[in-house]
Amino acid sequence: MSSKNNGSNRATTPDATRYPAVSLGQGREEARERKAAFPYRFPRDLRSLGGKYTVKENAERLQRYFYFERRLSHALGSWTLAIPEFEVKLETGRHIFYHMDAAHTLRTRLSEQERGLTIIDNYRNEEIEQLIEEALSAADTPELLVGIHRVIGRALETAYRHHIDDTDPVTDAPTIRALKRILVDYEPMLDWADGAIEAYIAGGIDEARLNTWEWHLKQLLGSIGGVSGADPRGKAPERIRCVEKPYLRGAEPKRDSRFTTFYNTGDYDKADGAPRYPTESYESLRLRFIRTQRDEVDAIEAFGTFLWDIRLKNFQAEYDLARITWDEARHTETGHRAMLASGYDPFELPNRLTGSTCRGPMEPEFAMAEINLFGEVGVLKTIHSLIEKARDENDTLLAHIADFIRSDERTHVKKGQHILRAMTDLDTPDLEQRTRELFTECLVTLGVVTKEFDLFTVSREDLEELVGE
Repeated sequence: MSSKNNGSNRATTPDATRYPAVSLGQGREEARERKAAFPYRFPRDLRSLGGKYTVKENAERLQRYFYFERRLSHALGSWTLAIPEFEVKLETGRHIFYHMDAAHTLRTRLSEQERGLTIIDNYRNEEIEQLIEEALSAADTPELLVGIHRVIGRALETAYRHHIDDTDPVTDAPTIRALKRILVDYEPMLDWADGAIEAYIAGGIDEARLNTWEWHLKQLLGSIGGVSGADPRGKAPERIRCVEKPYLRGAEPKRDSRFTTFYNTGDYDKADGAPRYPTESYESLRLRFIRTQRDEVDAIEAFGTFLWDIRLKNFQAEYDLARITWDEARHTETGHRAMLASGYDPFELPNRLTGSTCRGPMEPEFAMAEINLFGEVGVLKTIHSLIEKARDENDTLLAHIADFIRSDERTHVKKGQHILRAMTDLDTPDLEQRTRELFTECLVTLGVVTKEFDLFTVSREDLEELVGE
């Protein structure tokens, strides 16, 4: 870059020439001697000053990265009900948090780049929004993975690596560290997505259809200047699905063909057709706990859906919801593995859909209240005695997993109160009352409750037992 001021070329003159070093006396030689006498030869820092971005240019790119990550977390949350395949639903619960945690990391760095948190959180970009909505308009889960991971995720990964290479490695070291921390999650996440897409293709999904969708979304991404917005802009696709038909999240919980499901009872023995162990025996309580953990696949759906429903309203609430979604994915995985460790094929045990069937169509504040005020509190009422019984029985498996789950649930109850405050202005008694009414109505519709009743016949304890978390 040359300057036109008075015909001067000062801007291109090396600083060492423009501002020559001035040594006094024997200063340089004496410094050389002191260095030679110093006994320690530490590794040299080979980084050099210089990068492509000013603070303002750096922040503009980080702001777009933040918005991509925040919206990807919302986007995956909106599909949690609609994904049938168990492994994909579970993995998506993890990825929801990975993207929101990336947003949190970028938000922190942005706040150090002369931007206030309100400005960061209020940022909106209609072009990115349309790209995300188009990826959400996938025909099925394989197309969703192609759009979210293979197109947008890979583009973000590439942008982060280029940013690391292009920014100043000394003055902007915090940005480099932030991006490298994000990339720790990206490598396994994108590798898994590639493997999942290949599994779909091997199982009969048309590869040509997925490639066509991938090309379409890459063209749309290119038309907005890529992830950074600074790339040359190409032509947008002529037809865009989300323009022709706006995206709406699903409301019905889906399961794959390996599952048998039930939703018209909260009683596992009734759903099974016969009790496996005597009622209230330790063996019965143990199996019920393990099954409820596997069936927290419905909690992945619940918290992911809440995240979408309250999107862009309160970042901290979104972050907490994303983290809880990851926790519920771990609980689901824990229950699944505990079934295996207990000698079961997990898919021989029917899966309870009552909670998701009720929560899916509900307003998020009431669905969240059911989990926080009834489900998680209900778990904490009983889990302490269950752990003690497991220890008395020398049941190391159940004592181990229940101890960690108890810790998570305590945290969820605390975080849930903040999330509810971000969702609604109703006070707790009114929120609890309306939630009981709505869930009672749903339980009657499903046939879970069949007797004549008024809206308060189904008590708090009944809801805790019938729906759980």
